[in-house]
Formats: sequence, structure tokens, C-alpha cells
Amino acid sequence: MPERTYGFGVVGCGVIGPMHARVAAALPSARLVAATDLVAERAKAYAAEHGCEPEADLAHLLARDDVDVVSVCTPSGTHAEVGVEAARAGKHLVVEKPIDISLAAADRLIGAVEAAGVTMTVISQHRFDPGVQQLRELLDSGSLGRLVLGSSRIKWYRSQAYYDSGDWRGTWALDGGGALMNQGVHYTDLLRWCMGPVTEVTALCATQTHEIEVEDVAIALLRFASGAVGTLEASTAVFPGLPERLEVSGTGGSAVVEDGVLVLRELLAERADVGAYGAKAAGSKPRGSSAAADPRAIGDAPHVSQVADLLAAIDGGRQPLVTGQEARNALEVVLAVYESARSGGQPVRLPLAGATTYEEANK
Repeated sequence: MPERTYGFGVVGCGVIGPMHARVAAALPSARLVAATDLVAERAKAYAAEHGCEPEADLAHLLARDDVDVVSVCTPSGTHAEVGVEAARAGKHLVVEKPIDISLAAADRLIGAVEAAGVTMTVISQHRFDPGVQQLRELLDSGSLGRLVLGSSRIKWYRSQAYYDSGDWRGTWALDGGGALMNQGVHYTDLLRWCMGPVTEVTALCATQTHEIEVEDVAIALLRFASGAVGTLEASTAVFPGLPERLEVSGTGGSAVVEDGVLVLRELLAERADVGAYGAKAAGSKPRGSSAAADPRAIGDAPHVSQVADLLAAIDGGRQPLVTGQEARNALEVVLAVYESARSGGQPVRLPLAGATTYEEANK
């Protein structure tokens, strides 16, 4: 029986939109059929470049019978608005990160997806990086033992021109935050996926080098339900941009992923006694591609793998690896960081009660 082909419609033809066109082109079971944008000329240019049809608006795109999956590539604070309409139209969803900028919006979207009986994944493509997959295998096998310490670090660089390139960037209303909400949410998701639920957050945020409403530096201490602790760092003010890094240590050893590559794997069971003072770890391996200095430098492969997982989930009647709830979990940690920073660094307990966006809380 021939493999089913899914028609994709892209909503939002900005910076990340072309990635979704390339993903569809890379998958034999996917075909890009339509795109729309609030700026009509941008949609037309996108359609001409990627070989699909431009649509005047979201309603026209959703009315198409040949659109099975909608890729939501609009500003963060509009993800739920677009996604809810698409779900109600019976379309499956690929939603760019974050799921939205408030838990209430995330819940509306998750609820709409469940009510419509469609399937949704929220982009967290780094879960599909080879090094992260290897780390996940170490965790699932118990090789790292009882987890003790975890940390994630995204220290990237974005110029003022980056924030000036779109009136939604660097705003509470549509970006929902700064370096942590937009860039750091990737490794926030990875840290929580590896270490488990977060129960407490203590954080500080600052705006150091940009003229924006939101933070360009965020630092947090985390306590996990398991009893392990961790750190979370995110910035867009670190020139020229450093490799992203995820570290997990347990009673059985340590693993480090840098730019998607497992650069360190040290297991107690595989090493001779190192004595009372330990020993140095083996040298690092070459790194993968990074978006530290340029978001367009992100490789397509992890996105392709995540969308392939979505299509396999639809075919198999299962949930994808990154569900709406998983994306909500990462969002909740980000909002807890902002709540703690807003209070001057007071600890914030999770789950959050009545959590809103930073902007709403400061009205």
C-alpha cells in the first residue's frame, strides 16, 4: 500500500518559515501546498520560492482540502490563536516554540487539539540531536545512576538589529520574554526532559546590552522533584555566541552534550578506581552546527526528524515525542523564572497557580 502523503500549509513566512518548506521537501510523505502571511507580498514571494500556492489569509488556507497539517510559524504570542483555529478545522499541527507565552493560552490550544481529535507537536528539535538521543539512552538504561546535578546553557548573540527586524521581537506582548523564552526554551525543555519535573525556581534576569522590554540575560537555580538540583542560563548578549551545552551528572557518571553532539560520556562502571580526588574527563569531540550567532544556521535534520515523528504518530495513532503537554512543561519553567526574577529572586514553587505572562502580571 503506498505511503500516505500529507499536505502542509505554512502560516507565517518570516525567518523560520523557509525551514518548514525545506522539511516538507525532505520528507517523502510530506508536500508543501500553501502558505499565508499577514503581509500578502511576503506570502507570494515565499510561495514562488518554495513552489506552493499563496493564500490570502488563514481562513482560506484552512478551507483547503489538500492541507492536512498546518505549520504555525507566527510570533510566539499568536501560536494558540492560530493553532486553535487550525485544530477546529481538523488540521494536525506543527507549532514553533514556544507553545505560546502563557499557560492559559497553552491550555486553550491543548484543549482544542484534544477536542478535535487531531495530533500536535511543538518544535523542540534538539531532542532529536544525535547527542541528546545518546544521553536519553544513558538515562533510560540507568547508566548515570541517581541524578544529582543538571545544567543547561545557551549563551548566544543577537544584535540590536535582530530585535529591530520585527516589531514583535523583544516584547512582552508577542515574544513573551527575551533570551529565555525565545532562545533558551530549547534547552529548558531538554533539561526538564532529562532531569524530570521542576519543583522550585530561584532566578534573576537583566537587560544588559539591548534596547528591549525583555531580558537578554537569565540565570536560574532549579530544584527537581527527584531531589536533584540544577542551573539554567540563557543570554543573547554573549559575543560572538558560545556553543549551547547540556550537562547531566548522577551517581553513576556524567554526560555532556554540546551543539547537539555527545562530547563527554564518563561512567563509573566503565572506569577503574580514580581515587579520592577523581580524574580528568576525556577530551571533547567536534561540535555540531550551532545557531549561537545566526538563527538561520540551524541544520534541518532535527526538524525533519521531529516532523517525521509527527507523521508517524498520526499514522500509528500514538502521541508524538514532543506533545503539547511537554511544551507546556517547558513554558511553565520559563514563567517561573520570570516570576522569581520579578520578585527580586524569591523562590517560586511549581506547579504555578494562576500563572500569566510577565506582562499581565505587571499591569
